[in-house]
Amino acid sequence: MSEPRDIIVELLRNIGGRKEVQEYLRHYTSVDSRKFAVLRVGDVVLDEQKADIAATLGFLHQVGLYPLVVHGAGARLDAAMASAGVGTRAERDGWLYTSPETLEAVRLAYRDSCLSLVEALGEQGTAARPITSGVFSAQLVDEARYGLVGEVTGVDTTALSASIRAGQLPIVMSIGETAKGQIVDLSTDGAALALARVVEPHKIIFLNTEGGIFDGEGRLVEAINIAEADPAPSTRPDFGRRTRDRLRRIEELLEALPPTSSVSVTRPSQLARELFTHRGAGTLIRRGEKVHRHRDQEAIDRPRLVELIESCFGRKMVPGYFDAKSFDSLYLSEDYRGTAIVVREVGHAYLDKFAVTNKARGEGLGSTIWRRMRADHPTLFWRARRDNPVNRWYFEQSEGTYAQGRWVVFWYGMNDFDQIRSCVNRALELPPTLLDTPEEGA
Repeated sequence: MSEPRDIIVELLRNIGGRKEVQEYLRHYTSVDSRKFAVLRVGDVVLDEQKADIAATLGFLHQVGLYPLVVHGAGARLDAAMASAGVGTRAERDGWLYTSPETLEAVRLAYRDSCLSLVEALGEQGTAARPITSGVFSAQLVDEARYGLVGEVTGVDTTALSASIRAGQLPIVMSIGETAKGQIVDLSTDGAALALARVVEPHKIIFLNTEGGIFDGEGRLVEAINIAEADPAPSTRPDFGRRTRDRLRRIEELLEALPPTSSVSVTRPSQLARELFTHRGAGTLIRRGEKVHRHRDQEAIDRPRLVELIESCFGRKMVPGYFDAKSFDSLYLSEDYRGTAIVVREVGHAYLDKFAVTNKARGEGLGSTIWRRMRADHPTLFWRARRDNPVNRWYFEQSEGTYAQGRWVVFWYGMNDFDQIRSCVNRALELPPTLLDTPEEGA
């Protein structure tokens, strides 16, 4: 590994452990450079946070990663149109109307934005190449209604590959050309998603100023598992129209991409944390996987489940664990990357095992399983070792705790003192379910 890369990995330890940073770097650099990420830069972000974008892209370039950057025009478009005396573009049914008179102003604004970002990268020593045409083939959406607004019909990655081979970040304008050579205005979202459909990257990244997607009460939605979402994210009434439209396109895209692909919505300054830590920073959207609730062990692949639990805890399970337990509910993701095992103790639901792989935890699978479990169990108690690294998250999920010896007991949904005392005592006296050998995980 080169010296600059070593230095950057050390710097990344401020946002996550070296082990997880190295894990993500290996993951991102294991295939074709074009398949790392398609990065969509929002108009407002490009205007207000260009320095942050340049710094983030420069960092990625130094560790050998080449996101394919697709950008809008931002405030430069308004200025170009005002200078040309053509007013502003009207919106019709969610599409911007682009007249022949405004098209030249649109093209110039995109060009100036592209060159401005390339120059900002160059000032900090990051090589970048402006890609102003030749990537997107397009057709007009509806010329009578929307003017010279197009939708992508084809993608040519030749110029992008050449840029990467030359060690330059490709910065792509959202401009297309019809079969007759007519330049057309493209939606930046549409261009970025069309490129992602062809390239099949690990990540599709939307940079915005807010740092993610927020619900109707202003709370950050940290993860969206499309397979488990009900209703579908694109139909949630607490999301605005533009967010729903974007999510609809994302849902369609992820359905067509490999299951390893994901979409992140974050701000430039948080991109490194989103890319290189399990916890992330922003909103992570995945096609996801179903979480099934089992009431018995008949449909369970027991060896595979044992392997999941032991790999998460870094310890062997006690012999006969599954033969000795009578399960109330066993929640298991379809790819065996997360589980929650609930039994009955002293008349209440007791979480006997909760295990999610590190990578799946970063994808939000643990939260998905937890929400399913909590919806089915209005009261619950569980215990964890004092040094369990997941305890911080457990404290957030619980309504009360009690620590004694090597254990911390957690609960929610209980108010009666005698009930709580009975549950705490039972949790503290339960025999171990994992052999007491050195552990590596939770």
